[in-house]
Amino acid sequence: MVNIPLVGTIKFFINDVFKEKEPWQIVTITTTTLLTSIWLWDLIFQDESLVERAKKKGLKLARYIPSIRDKIDNELSKVVTDFNKDVANRVKDVPYIIHLPAKGLSSEEILKLVDQYIKLGEYDWQSGKVSGTVYKNDKNLIQLMGSIYQIASYTNPLHPDVFPGVCKMEAEVVRITCNLFNGDEATCGTMTTGGTESILLACKAYRDYAKEVKGIKKPEMVIPTTAHSAFDKAAQFLKIKLRLVPVDSKTYTVNIEAMKRAISKNTIMLVGSTPNFPYGTMDNIELISNLGVRYDIPVHVDACLGGFLICFMEKVGYNLPPFDFRLPGVTSISADTHKYGYAPKGSSIILYRDKKYRNHQYTVSTDWPGGIYGSPTVNGSRAGGIIASCWASLMYFGNTGYLEATRKIIDTSKYIERELRKMNGICILGTPATSVVSIGSEVFHIYRLGESLRAKGWNLNSLQFPSAIHLCVTHVHTEKGVADQFLDDVQNALDIIMKNPDVPVKGQFALYGMSQEIADRSIVGDITRNYLDSLYYTPNLK
Repeated sequence: MVNIPLVGTIKFFINDVFKEKEPWQIVTITTTTLLTSIWLWDLIFQDESLVERAKKKGLKLARYIPSIRDKIDNELSKVVTDFNKDVANRVKDVPYIIHLPAKGLSSEEILKLVDQYIKLGEYDWQSGKVSGTVYKNDKNLIQLMGSIYQIASYTNPLHPDVFPGVCKMEAEVVRITCNLFNGDEATCGTMTTGGTESILLACKAYRDYAKEVKGIKKPEMVIPTTAHSAFDKAAQFLKIKLRLVPVDSKTYTVNIEAMKRAISKNTIMLVGSTPNFPYGTMDNIELISNLGVRYDIPVHVDACLGGFLICFMEKVGYNLPPFDFRLPGVTSISADTHKYGYAPKGSSIILYRDKKYRNHQYTVSTDWPGGIYGSPTVNGSRAGGIIASCWASLMYFGNTGYLEATRKIIDTSKYIERELRKMNGICILGTPATSVVSIGSEVFHIYRLGESLRAKGWNLNSLQFPSAIHLCVTHVHTEKGVADQFLDDVQNALDIIMKNPDVPVKGQFALYGMSQEIADRSIVGDITRNYLDSLYYTPNLK
């Protein structure tokens, strides 16, 4: 018996199949087979499984069925009505102005109206009953910021020849921040309008750098599921594919092995958070840095939330693992000065290890009839008043002021975490690294605690997957009695909840909890869009 090799068998089979075919038929069959194979490969080997994609497609098609579509539309209409009622109720004592006044109002009238508008709302943020949001309530600082903005309100760094002093202040803010994060002379950056812009610009810089230097035309970024949603926004704006990496179910930090597996030839950046927003846990930046060095991929550290805490924590006795430019793989860091830097809202910093990255952040137009145009950030014109106010905040606090503030905030956060861990019925998710303490429960629906605290005047952040609530501790919470009041209110609420732990959650928290169970996430998207629409609600006044 003759033993014919497998390759020879295949060869004979193919020759037999095509022996009666014309050349054009052979070309057509080969091309069709190749294209079909590519299509099947793309269909099967995607981030989501065939089952998951089929499920989404089925849910989407189901909305075309008249009875289902009508039911969804009716429910969404009720949601819209409820959202608009909530908005109207929050401002019910102040009439809307929807037309320009016939005659301009006096300064006194305008100031009175602004004061009235600012005081609308049911939450007393000044007493520390709000999570995050307002990071310091200092009358002297507020007065100083008002004076600074009055001086610089009409300045614009887009015109450096007209306002060189504003550009000088921005450069000084950037250099000070570079030094705080252990950069060297090559480290550079820009100011931005907030953390989202800082993150978006980093993504833009790495996308363009990867295209020019590495020839990557289908960019992907690898990020933890806990990374800020600004990365998702950047991906949508910049057409970058997101590769989401799960976090450990106990530590709530990114799974490094899963991150390694997610890296591909199209990866333009790796991301870690210090800390992340949901749980306040800190990803292992050192291991992510090692991946960046090994695969020659830039690593971005998102320190927007805690940046102006972590760079001072070691000096006040709280040790942290390395996270900044001391790690060779870290190529950029975002940090918000309008959070724990205590500058007015609208200021953040994006830093780079080298200007080769920052240069790809810039937008340059060389052939515009209006002249050669170069812009460092998203905006063309920028508020010089915000830059000046941010600079003034750094000068106002100085190193000693930030060290003192950091010590108070971290001490208070650790105290709250420690006392919460003693309470029955709740648990702390992960190990908080800075100022965010996330609370969950395996005994009752945690949103019931959120609803109870809301009734007591507290405004906490609600989380999903898993359901949780968190408190972001700010300097306001370090004031005498605030932390203890929070802990007492939590304990009192738990005393009631634990008597009947199986009672379902009610109110707005019920809607939030229900949204996690909706299989068709596009419906959740519709609800969110309707909520955003409601923020622009004005009554129909003729």
